[in-house]
Amino acid sequence: MQYRPLGRTGLNVSAIALGTMTWGEQNTEAEAHAQLDFALDAGINLIDTAEMYPVPPRPETQGRTEQYIGTWLRKTGRRQDIILATKATGPARQAARPSHVRGGRLLHTRENLFEAVNLSLQRLQTDHIDLYQLHWPDRSTNTFGQLGFSHLKDEETTPIEESLAALQELVQAGKIRHVAVSNETPWGLSRFVHLAETRALPRVASIQNPYSLLNRSFEIGLAEMSLREDVGLLAYSPLGFGVLSGKYLAGQRPEGGRLSLFERFSRYSNDNAERATYEYVSLFRRHGIDPAQGALAFVNRQAFVTSNIIGATSLAQLRSNIDSLTVTLPPEVLEGIEAIHQRYPNPAP
Repeated sequence: MQYRPLGRTGLNVSAIALGTMTWGEQNTEAEAHAQLDFALDAGINLIDTAEMYPVPPRPETQGRTEQYIGTWLRKTGRRQDIILATKATGPARQAARPSHVRGGRLLHTRENLFEAVNLSLQRLQTDHIDLYQLHWPDRSTNTFGQLGFSHLKDEETTPIEESLAALQELVQAGKIRHVAVSNETPWGLSRFVHLAETRALPRVASIQNPYSLLNRSFEIGLAEMSLREDVGLLAYSPLGFGVLSGKYLAGQRPEGGRLSLFERFSRYSNDNAERATYEYVSLFRRHGIDPAQGALAFVNRQAFVTSNIIGATSLAQLRSNIDSLTVTLPPEVLEGIEAIHQRYPNPAP
């Protein structure tokens, strides 16, 4: 396993992180525990979850993923072996966002963040969270596949400074150790960094945003921020919900696949994403590279990536995904990737 610095925290995290959002929906508690055992044996130390999980979010299952991690921690006593990351749900400003979490108290206010942390600690059966992330901004932004930005002048939002001050209190109380953001924009990240520097507030250690061959929009603006400010990317959806494995090409819907089970996940399935996927998969196969491992290897090699968050519904998938660290993409493959990207730039933002 390779390890990389987590911002300026002094912690080193595995280049592959274990994502958990299927636990409690597609994966049972026993399967979740088996994945944790396997991941740690492979050298993974960063475990990423969220109070909202599993996905798709439903009131009946909310918090179950954290609960599964908590029962594993209680059973194994291996809290010191992991860097545990979770997230506070943001406001439900769009229909697809979950409004059921914590009774809809989702603005990033002091009261709400304290409630969120305390509930996560209970489910996780631990006394502290290593990396506490704001799942998405407390303001309307063009994230989760939304292209155009619409500014809402009088929107009710919590000032970033207020949220950071609350997180500082939680750090001082020992409940969280480091803070981070997720699904953030260049403006948002710059504000977090600026306020930390000018107001002696906690400095964000990382940013968790989507990044894959189908969505390289992070490279526009945020990649430079990551490198210059030591706020590395925790890349999520590096396989575009499994699309880049090629298993959904030509309308295939394999049993148990996420896109087979849940119609709501259409972000990576539009016509241009399908065409780009076909070309990427064909490129990798021509060079004898497993398409999923090739797509993950592309993410792994980026200098601004601190850790690549992989999720799996089986141990075989998990093993294959971890093995992407051994894959080196030759120059001709990298050239081919750039040629495809020129034809189909960011088809699934």
